Amino acid sequence: MTDERLAYLTLVQVPGLGATRLQTLLQVFDSPLGAHSAPFAFLSTLPGMSGACASAIKETPLSAGRRLAEAADGVGAEILLPEDAAFPAQLRTIPDPPPVLFAVGNIALLERPALAVVGSRNHTAYGETVARTASAQAARAGLVIVSGMARGLDAVAHSAALDAGGTTIGVLGNGIGVIYPSANRALYERVATRGLLLTEFPPGERPHAGSFPRRNRLISGLARATLVVEAAVGSGALITAGAALDQGREVLAVPGPITSATSSGCNRLIRDGATPYLEPVDLFAHYPEVDFVAEEASDASALRPLPDTLTADERRIAELLSEEPAHIDSLAGRAGKPVGVLLALLCALELQGIVEQRSGRLFRRI
Repeated sequence: MTDERLAYLTLVQVPGLGATRLQTLLQVFDSPLGAHSAPFAFLSTLPGMSGACASAIKETPLSAGRRLAEAADGVGAEILLPEDAAFPAQLRTIPDPPPVLFAVGNIALLERPALAVVGSRNHTAYGETVARTASAQAARAGLVIVSGMARGLDAVAHSAALDAGGTTIGVLGNGIGVIYPSANRALYERVATRGLLLTEFPPGERPHAGSFPRRNRLISGLARATLVVEAAVGSGALITAGAALDQGREVLAVPGPITSATSSGCNRLIRDGATPYLEPVDLFAHYPEVDFVAEEASDASALRPLPDTLTADERRIAELLSEEPAHIDSLAGRAGKPVGVLLALLCALELQGIVEQRSGRLFRRI
């Protein structure tokens, strides 16, 4: 790695040196190395540059950039700087653009048309069905599904894209190498292998309260349109929708019952001007380059009848399942049972040839 790149990686770690001040430095000086080596007396006179920030620049050694580069290499992450051809062009122009990105997986996905799919962690069966169907249809049509690797509908969207033979970008609210939530370990590995993990946080950094809103602006920034499936008022999904609007992106929302707390945010988005998502044409109108072919809905009657030998609990769980894979967390919420108990019942159903388990803790009726 060149000294200039190491100097840039040093500057992005300076406390208090945000995107605006960093841009000022790079405009005044010919290079990151020149900015880092500038005298304190001159740095402190620059517009918007406080004495404390100038001191922090001088006190942050170039070795900090080398350590960051080594940390990225240690977790197999590629570093993308704004000057790099692989850096996503759509993120260069958003408000507060990321000064650096760390990526694991197929960075070529950053050049393809993308759809952001976000929604509630505590979703309904309706929300899961819509998120899974919409994500799978979009992925099969060639769109890259972007979401935030969170529990709930984020995980549903990522899994559905991969299950459909498509691909996905998982934007993290933490550094590469940290799996959060831990229940998404299998999904994390699937996305790293068949998609792309992306973050602006340094390797190993744990998530904190402010990291998720910053992640959300990247989710919407990477995509031409954001589909909000279910969102309560004040939820992170609505923060992503707000970021999309600030960035000049399209926002679509799935309508739901006016009595449903998980649909209240979506219904308000629609009332305030978001496009209602009622059928795929509502989405694909924003992607004219994509050749979308409507799919016939699956026939639930094709499911085999349940045998009379099932226990009451086994029958109840089997009846909750359909041909569309459902995540264990969603099933646990709908069944009202602990995950451990539910897994035992699903295992019994799998042994009887009634249930199929897929990677990522997904289960479907067969």
